[in-house]
Amino acid sequence: MADTPNRGVKRINISKKMRTSFLDYAMSVIVSRALPDVRDGLKPVHRRILYAMHELGITADKSHKKSARIVGDVIGKYHPHGDIAVYETMVRMAQDFNYRYMLVNGQGNFGSVDGDSAAAMRYTEAKMSKISMELLRDINKNTVDFQENYDGNEKEPTVLPSRYPNLIVNGTSGIAVGMATNIPPHHLGEAIDAVLAVADNPQLTTEELMEIMPGPDFPTGGIILGRSGIRRAYETGRGSIMIRGKVEIEQAKSGKETIIVTELPYQVNKARLIEKIAELVREKKIEGITHLADESDRTGMRIVIEVRRDSNANVILNNLYKQTALQSSFGINMLALVDKEPKVLSLREILQHYLDHQRVIIRRRTQYELERAEARAHILEGLRIALDHIDEIIALIRGSKTTAEAKSGLIETFELSERQAQAILDMRLQRLTGLERDKIEEEYKELLRLIEELKAILANDETLLNLIKEELLEIKERFADERRTEITTSGLEMIEDEDLIPEENLVLTLTHNGYIKRLPSNTYRSQRRGGRGIQGMGTNEDDFVEHLLNTSTHDTILFFTSKGRVFRKKGYEIPEYSRTAKGLPIVNLLEVEKDEKVTAMIPVPEFDEEQYLFFATKQGIVKRTSIQEYRNIRTNGIIALTLRGDDELIGVKLTSNDEDIIIGTRDGMLIRFKESDIRVMGRTAGGVIGIRLREEDYVIGMDLLNEKHEVLIVTEKGYGKRTPAEEYRIQTRGGLGLKTAQITERNGKLVAMKSVEGTEDIMIITGHGIIIRMDINDISVFGRNTQGVRLIRIDEGEFVATVAKVVKEDDLLDEEDDQSE
Repeated sequence: MADTPNRGVKRINISKKMRTSFLDYAMSVIVSRALPDVRDGLKPVHRRILYAMHELGITADKSHKKSARIVGDVIGKYHPHGDIAVYETMVRMAQDFNYRYMLVNGQGNFGSVDGDSAAAMRYTEAKMSKISMELLRDINKNTVDFQENYDGNEKEPTVLPSRYPNLIVNGTSGIAVGMATNIPPHHLGEAIDAVLAVADNPQLTTEELMEIMPGPDFPTGGIILGRSGIRRAYETGRGSIMIRGKVEIEQAKSGKETIIVTELPYQVNKARLIEKIAELVREKKIEGITHLADESDRTGMRIVIEVRRDSNANVILNNLYKQTALQSSFGINMLALVDKEPKVLSLREILQHYLDHQRVIIRRRTQYELERAEARAHILEGLRIALDHIDEIIALIRGSKTTAEAKSGLIETFELSERQAQAILDMRLQRLTGLERDKIEEEYKELLRLIEELKAILANDETLLNLIKEELLEIKERFADERRTEITTSGLEMIEDEDLIPEENLVLTLTHNGYIKRLPSNTYRSQRRGGRGIQGMGTNEDDFVEHLLNTSTHDTILFFTSKGRVFRKKGYEIPEYSRTAKGLPIVNLLEVEKDEKVTAMIPVPEFDEEQYLFFATKQGIVKRTSIQEYRNIRTNGIIALTLRGDDELIGVKLTSNDEDIIIGTRDGMLIRFKESDIRVMGRTAGGVIGIRLREEDYVIGMDLLNEKHEVLIVTEKGYGKRTPAEEYRIQTRGGLGLKTAQITERNGKLVAMKSVEGTEDIMIITGHGIIIRMDINDISVFGRNTQGVRLIRIDEGEFVATVAKVVKEDDLLDEEDDQSE
């Protein structure tokens, strides 16, 4: 069989064709389906529904029309996709639990918060809501561009004028190809105020914007826990917030408690939530609930959870938060189309893009109105000429054989334009009365004033901006309501509730390279001095434990860094690891910078106004500040004190206003002075000189001391001693101090200086992570100008890294690790 040529057939690379075709499809989904335009906050389907209703005249001041009629018009003219998809979109626009400000006014069954679907489109009716009219206001004044529809027979807008910032007000969600958007709704009044603030100052910071617009405002209310997630989302375009339902606990006279849920987190299905609670009760994962009922009605939501008399409602509530959607996270991803390109935007960028859009809208509307006014004024000028020469004009028209001859005669005789001449020919005889003449003159004067105003708007950006502000404020006045979602303060950002967490002693360890973990405080058993110790933490060869703290799961831990910043965490928020595990990088727990180290960890059971924090730096600077100034600490930390030059914070202590302070240096000098010598300063103050340092010396420790204490010093080669407090007389702050140890090649320089009472255990940690725990009474007492005795045997190349004192615990009998001297 002879081969026949394949006429009109192209040979293509199928792999290349699939790639290009998929890219075309992906871009079509991104631009034409799933993502909103940053200017009006609408996806194409939403825009087409509203425009179709506007063109059909189904506006807010008209009666409702069948939903099927609207859907048919949308898919027939603008959106050639499934009718179900279009109807479901319109239904969501009419649901008060989905949209903060509904864009469609629905009549009939439009679904419920229980997940009930809407009635079929042939049963329901709809019209535009009043606020959606503001999205299309002035659309017929050449404010936006139009494009051909899918078949080229109709025109549709590429964007709506959107007289309020709909993207941020109603939010949106959508999944495209390889990307998704999820923007929460906000309060209309706050959003408009934020736009006005950006108009006045385009360089506003996120913190300044959050003072105006503190966070999302969901249609279902609820409580947002903390502001850090909001701030992160506003700054970067991405973040996550935690939302709780609004709950009240009612107590009967009998003492029996009832949990009442009145608001749910955004997009939580009420029926499924109740089913989940019932399932947890049946499976005994939550105990103490005796009755569960949904008493919601037209007046509002009300879920009733009755609690057994011997149960704690707060504990049950916290279990509900943990195990059900009563507490839910909302991932924010502020992705929108900017010039048809998808971009993740910060809050300020979204507001700025909207403001730029309004500048274009107002400018185009003003230009349109100016052209109309000038055209009308031009006609009126012709009519005024006609009225001034009415007898000549009547004679000219009567003497003309045709309309064209009359028009030509008017143009030549009175120097009129063609449009003016036609207007005179069209003029009715009633316009010749005196009253009508006065109306023409008045209209002409009004038009001249209007033309002057419109030209002023176009000529001056400030005037145009003031007009935008006035119209936004008018919308705010008409539509803004009360905020529904409550936002907690930073002190409530902890999601885990202490009622569910047992109070236990624990040990926190932090390595030089920044690995943190917690362990039970009896992990290390006591050993006699001189022992080898046990392996306390799995570290790299170049890492070692630098900080060790004995505290409780319920204490607040303040983390002070070398750069003078402070963070806070609860003890139970520190992850627990085994004794030999390395731990969690501190950067995964605190927002510390690359070159920033945690230099002090202070446990605070409660913030007592009579307590202070005393600071000491490597260069001998000290400061005292009330602990109350550190009660509210943001997730990204706050300034604890201002450091000078390359100074570093090395120590922080909790004091009570009458303490003696001791500061020790690497070269073996020590100064003791009264805490009250240092006046109380503000949180960001820099401090004053505590000890004067000789060349190349620096501070290695700061502690509190009284007459019952002793001063413990440990050197880098494992030597140490205790010295009675009376050997260190009280001096004035700012001096050189007294010698506290004889520094030689044998014992090495000081690495630690602490005050001890004689009831503690001491943990000595080497550079390779070896830990030895010993009774403080096993360390000999010597005078201050001596070397001390060996406390731990140090191998070649090894050194003592840090020393910590901890509360005595029962010895842990671990025969496997028993290595006595």
